[in-house]
Amino acid sequence: MDRTELYRNCCLCPRECKVDRRAGKTGFCGMTSEVMAARAALHFWEEPCISGTEGSGAVFFSGCTLRCVFCQNHEIAAGAVGKPVTEERLSRIFLELQEKGANNINLVTATQFLPTVIPALQHAKKMGLTIPIVYNTGGYEKVETLRLLEELVDIWLPDCKYRSAELAARYSRAADYPETVKTALTEMVRQTGAPLFDRRGMMKKGVIVRHLVLPGCVSDSKDVLEYLWDTFGNQIYVSIMSQYTPLPHVAAYPEINRKVTDEEYEEIVDYARFLGMSQVYIQEGGCVGESFIPPFNYEGIERNV
Repeated sequence: MDRTELYRNCCLCPRECKVDRRAGKTGFCGMTSEVMAARAALHFWEEPCISGTEGSGAVFFSGCTLRCVFCQNHEIAAGAVGKPVTEERLSRIFLELQEKGANNINLVTATQFLPTVIPALQHAKKMGLTIPIVYNTGGYEKVETLRLLEELVDIWLPDCKYRSAELAARYSRAADYPETVKTALTEMVRQTGAPLFDRRGMMKKGVIVRHLVLPGCVSDSKDVLEYLWDTFGNQIYVSIMSQYTPLPHVAAYPEINRKVTDEEYEEIVDYARFLGMSQVYIQEGGCVGESFIPPFNYEGIERNV
C-alpha cells in the first residue's frame, strides 16, 4: 500500500478537511504532503523516564491539528518554521539520534505527516533502530489513524487538555476534543498495555498522559484528573504540568494571559493525592519561562557535511 495516498482527501485527524495535500493544498494543519520539521536533537525537558540524563531524541514537526491559542511551540504549530525532510532523510535522522545516545525517538506532533513517518520508521528499524518510539501528541487523534502505528509506537505521550467542550472550543477550536481524546487514550492503552520500565527507570512501554494546567481552570483540571483515574487507574502515568507560559499571542484571551499561581497548581496536585493517584509526575517551581521552549533552529534536520 502506498500510504502517501492518505494525503489525498486527507482525513488523518478528526478535522477531516478532505483536501488533496499531494496537490499542494492545505487543511487545518497548514501543511501539504511535504514533510516539514524544525529540530531533531537530544531533548532534556521531558518527564524523567523519557529524557533521563542522556536525552530524548525529539523530532519537532511543523504544523498541528489543534493549534491551541496558548501553544508554547506556536512558531512551528503555525507552520512559520520548518524545512523540508524527505522520507529517506527522516529515517537517517532517527538513526543519527540513536547514535548520539538518545533514550528514544520522540515524534512531536507528527500526525499530519504519518503517511511518510511510518515508512521512515519501518526503514530505520530495518537499518538498526532499536530504541523505543515515543508518540508525543495533543491527544486529538482518530482511532483509525492510531491503529496505523500499532507495533511501531512503544510509548504514547498524549495530552488530555480539557473535559469542558466550552474550553476546548474557545482555546483549540475543537468542541469535540473531550470525547475524541477519550477514544484516543483508550486505544493507546489497548496497544501498549501496562507500563514497563528498564533497570534504569526509563520507560520502555506505556502511556503517560500530560495535563497542562491553565490559569483559572482549576475545576476543569480536577475533572480531567478524575476522569483519568476513574477510567485508567494505574494503567497509565499522569504528568501534571505547571509550565504554562503566557506568550504575547494570548493577549486576546485576558483570562489566561497570566501565569498559573502556586496555589492553583498545588490545589490540583492535592486533588490528585485525594483521588489516590500515585503514578504522577509533578513539576517544581521555576518551570515557567521561554527557556523551556527549545530553539527551532533546524538543528539535526539537514545532513551534517
